[in-house]
Amino acid sequence: MKSGALLITAGVVLAGCGSVGGAGSATPLVSDKVIQLTAKTSVSLSTLATAAVVGAAIYLVYDPLAPNWEIEESRLNEDTYRFSLKMKRYHTGGAGESMQALKRRASQIQYEQGFAGYQILEYTEGIDSQTIGARRMAEGVIKLVQRQQADSFLQNPP
Repeated sequence: MKSGALLITAGVVLAGCGSVGGAGSATPLVSDKVIQLTAKTSVSLSTLATAAVVGAAIYLVYDPLAPNWEIEESRLNEDTYRFSLKMKRYHTGGAGESMQALKRRASQIQYEQGFAGYQILEYTEGIDSQTIGARRMAEGVIKLVQRQQADSFLQNPP
């Protein structure tokens, strides 16, 4: 798993472990060579390696390119679907996007299946408290409708 290998690498680099060389001497995994940036500024390779590992660990946990919501869908029958949405644990926004995500996925299914529209039969939002932290959750059920059902629904809303 990527996260396990990254954490092991981070532990090795941050702990400053070395490999055993000849005659019981320890050699560092990252050399202490220095990169001269300017006349008065330099950076050691071990500092760069540590910063890279810490940055990679932050990216792995936070992953700014990942969608804010993950959607699990299940087909209840030929025209009805249930969606379970979970917001990613660490985020910088998007808490109010669950309905948009549900509608976007419902529209995709509607288009793929050739239906004229869909109705949201059920929708709930909440927060799931977990050991590591709370996560926003949402659930919804949609029913796909054919053209004649969609037209009559638009003319006579409930």
